[in-house]
Amino acid sequence: MPDAVRSHIHPGCLYVISAIAGQETVRRLETMAAATHALHFANELRADSTLPLPSGNRMPLLGLGTYELRHHTSESVAQALAAGYQMIDTSGDYHTQRGIGDALRHCGLPRDSFFVVTKIEATDDAFEATRVNLAELRLDYADLVLIHRPPAGGVGEVLWQELRRAKREGLTRDIGVSNYSIEQIEELVYRTGELPAVNQIEWSPFGHSPRMLDFCFDNHIVIQAWSPLTRGLRLNDDKLTSLAARYGKTPAQLLIRWNLQLGVVPLPKANHAQHRQENLEVFDFELRQMDMVKMRALNEHYSSMGVLPYV
Repeated sequence: MPDAVRSHIHPGCLYVISAIAGQETVRRLETMAAATHALHFANELRADSTLPLPSGNRMPLLGLGTYELRHHTSESVAQALAAGYQMIDTSGDYHTQRGIGDALRHCGLPRDSFFVVTKIEATDDAFEATRVNLAELRLDYADLVLIHRPPAGGVGEVLWQELRRAKREGLTRDIGVSNYSIEQIEELVYRTGELPAVNQIEWSPFGHSPRMLDFCFDNHIVIQAWSPLTRGLRLNDDKLTSLAARYGKTPAQLLIRWNLQLGVVPLPKANHAQHRQENLEVFDFELRQMDMVKMRALNEHYSSMGVLPYV
């Protein structure tokens, strides 16, 4: 492994990669490092841009969150797909999967043109729960399955092994975690020998962790941001609205663009078609570096749920 790539792998995970992963994973990490570097610094983010995953698969830069999208789910998702969304995020406990499945079944799009994320719970048999989720979605495979949150005790190594089995058997192309801390990810990797492709966490300028960002970048783990718009609770912040006005954009658009330029994949939820369209219109401007810094300075570890579990 070249020194330039090796230097970006966290010491807590390097041992596992070197001892267990093998040459194929090392080769993919090298490719991913180069591709990610190009994407982050080319300043050419587009609606159809994608991020590389260690498996060699690619993930869209922006997705639709469907938490509590329980009314007119199928219609909303169908409209989102028609508008240009390429990724849909869901979970068995969102109770949106059947509606999403109906939309996907009738959208007329080829399977490889959309990316579906679902999740299993800490109390599940992860392999069987993945099969149940796929049955509700009416899909042969998911693009990404996550452990929704770490179990009360331990880091979910049994769950992780079952997700690894699901991946081997073609039920999902990639696997990851959600709401995990750095220490929990390191322990999971130490015990199982496989890095998660993704850590999906609550993330916004008002609540995030530079340490987590560095850790995930160094280990080629993609951060997906749930509630990137703070569930609307901080959209009227004076500093944010003032900055948005200077760009001629909405506060929500600024929050999404900030994530994109960090290399974080936002998953904004929107019940109304107008807001879903607005959330896509973030590829025609670029935040200046000074303003990126100003937005990061808004960080107060804010959480719409009360606490960020990974800080």
